[in-house]
Amino acid sequence: MKTFNLADLSATDAYKLLRNVVTPRPIALVTTIDEAGVVNAAPFSFFNAIAFDPCMVVLGLEARPDGSPKDTSRNIRDSREFVVNIVDRAMAEKMNACSTPLPHGESEIPLAGFTVEPSQTIKPPRIAEAPVALECTRHTTLELGNRREIVVGEVQSISVRDALVLDEEKLHIDHIGLDTIGRLGANLYATSRDTFEMKRPDGR
Repeated sequence: MKTFNLADLSATDAYKLLRNVVTPRPIALVTTIDEAGVVNAAPFSFFNAIAFDPCMVVLGLEARPDGSPKDTSRNIRDSREFVVNIVDRAMAEKMNACSTPLPHGESEIPLAGFTVEPSQTIKPPRIAEAPVALECTRHTTLELGNRREIVVGEVQSISVRDALVLDEEKLHIDHIGLDTIGRLGANLYATSRDTFEMKRPDGR
């Protein structure tokens, strides 16, 4: 095996290597709202579910190149609320458009062509085109150096597109219909349609 000592790499090269091997990564298209009521939408692939009882998710947020916080970080700190919109294949191009660098206070929603609708439990709206929306409140923010922070959010509600709920009582969701995408290395993405089943040794 070829071993890369990260102490010998620049931060950019270490990041490039990490993102190329930790795959696929789910994508959180995060909507927040600022003090003026402007809706921000930004995608993050350093994201996952990390706990239950209560259910929690984690976001890895990096600062702008000049070291200033991105709107997502600023808005979550100010309002303590955010929505994780799960990204499916149909949303991919619009999601990617939301990564366009915009001046502070300018919304990505019109640029991407998304529509928003009210959330059920928090102020920031969710994206209507998303198959699933996780409405979250900030639990903890960990500062990792000057440029990166980890946000842990407690999930307050989960909204799922009606057609994807196969059994409401048993909470069965149509995973094929969900058609989520994941981030690979460089500019590559993968879908979740290629699946296989493996039962756990304990039978669960």
